[in-house]
Amino acid sequence: MEFRHLGRSGLVISEIAYGNWITHGSQVEEEAAHACVRAALDAGITTFDTADVYAATKAESVLGRALKGERREGLEIFTKVYWPTGPGRNDRGLSRKHIMESINGSLERLQTDYVDLYQAHRYDYETPLEETMEAFADIVHAGKAHYIGVSEWRAEEIRAAHALARELKIQLVSSQPQYSMLWRVIEAEVVPTSEELGIGQIVWSPIAQGVLTGKYLPGQAAPEGSRGANEDGGVGRYLNDDVLSRVQRLKPIAEGAGLSLAQLAVAWVLQNPNVSAAIIGASRPEQVAENVKAAGVKLDADALKAIDEILDPVVERDAAKTVSPEKRPL
Repeated sequence: MEFRHLGRSGLVISEIAYGNWITHGSQVEEEAAHACVRAALDAGITTFDTADVYAATKAESVLGRALKGERREGLEIFTKVYWPTGPGRNDRGLSRKHIMESINGSLERLQTDYVDLYQAHRYDYETPLEETMEAFADIVHAGKAHYIGVSEWRAEEIRAAHALARELKIQLVSSQPQYSMLWRVIEAEVVPTSEELGIGQIVWSPIAQGVLTGKYLPGQAAPEGSRGANEDGGVGRYLNDDVLSRVQRLKPIAEGAGLSLAQLAVAWVLQNPNVSAAIIGASRPEQVAENVKAAGVKLDADALKAIDEILDPVVERDAAKTVSPEKRPL
């Protein structure tokens, strides 16, 4: 495993992080989830990312049980707040009430006194940014979180939050966006702003919801049991023959680098110097063991150029695709 600083902070994290979105507490049984966490630890992963909304709070509980007994100081545990976690009008968003109640719930479920990073899971247009940042500052000053981050925020929103964080004497150190060979919407605005401010990216879906594994083939139905077969989940936009044919053309590049397509995809996002970590998920321990082989890989200029030439016509680059709900979700 290789390690990187989270932005320009002093916090060092594993460049491959383990995330439990759509797995723990829902698609994967508890025993299998624990086996995946154990595989991550065995592979040298120290950074674990979750959120209160995953599996309606169950994912945090599963992760807390899976990490029980590990040396807390040797781990970096991240979670998030924004999406609904209950039926009430205030069980969502980034109001002071919801943030203060949510951090306590997350800490209880994760069985820890603090999280290393507490992230705003989306931007809340119904709450003044000052209210949100003051609540985060109180959490940091109370020792319940060490650092603050955001997820899927626009560049101008990140800049405004960073300025408030400095005034409040807390560190806004991270952004957690979707990023992959096919989805590069952060490159035009979010990455340059983050580089200027000392903020690192912790990217999710580096294999584009499984599309960059090559398992979806042009002209064929999605494999039984796959996300493409059972529900969209963001996969649908990629399931056309043009995209899938181009993904297959990446195979010789992966083979030349001694990698699988999935490993190539994870390694590719890690070539961006503003990326502090790539989040991988797994339903089986062997998936963890395979994906961590992307750690430390250096792709040469010819490989990167070839990837761009193959994928360029189907790459999404529109910065406006970084969006948060206009209204808090019901």
